[in-house]
Amino acid sequence: MSESPKFEVIDRRKAKAEEEQKAGGASSAEPTEKTAVAEETRATGGGPRLVTTEAPKASEPEAEETLRVPEPPSAEESHAQKSAYGAASERLDDLVRAQNPGMDRQPPVVYESLLQQLYLSAMIAMGAGTPEGQRPRIDILGARQTIDLIAVLAEKTKGNLTEDEDKATRTVLYEARMAFLELTKMISMQAAVPPPPPGVKK
Repeated sequence: MSESPKFEVIDRRKAKAEEEQKAGGASSAEPTEKTAVAEETRATGGGPRLVTTEAPKASEPEAEETLRVPEPPSAEESHAQKSAYGAASERLDDLVRAQNPGMDRQPPVVYESLLQQLYLSAMIAMGAGTPEGQRPRIDILGARQTIDLIAVLAEKTKGNLTEDEDKATRTVLYEARMAFLELTKMISMQAAVPPPPPGVKK
């Protein structure tokens, strides 16, 4: 029976509220659950984290992978955060260009950027880009997962893409699946070859 980790998204707004309450002098004799979450968030730096649980006992049903998400932020919170994020990104770009005067401004991240990153990730997992003379390191399960992610992206964005974006998505998914089929065929052929008898050199 395999362990199935549970994913939990920590709500940083709760931690901030706890900090403000603490700064205002409010305290309680007994630490609450929210306080514990706030303390843990500060200790880990906040953000999404992987919560591992013990393997379920034989008498218990197998644990399922769950995603616990806090309440979504309000429109005002989202707008304020987006503005702050943009300003922080600008400052970061200015610092990087100050250290590298000849460096151009980074192009904006668009849909094609995500598509290209997923495609490259799948191809590298299937051994593409391996330096000549080196044995490729294949992660066929990782490649399959990335290809499935592209398929999910294609399904969820259907009807919301430009013509060029739709063509790129279908092309990338087709090419990645073809590479996967060729690789799995080679793996199956190698697995079908019986090992040599004992004492016989290859």
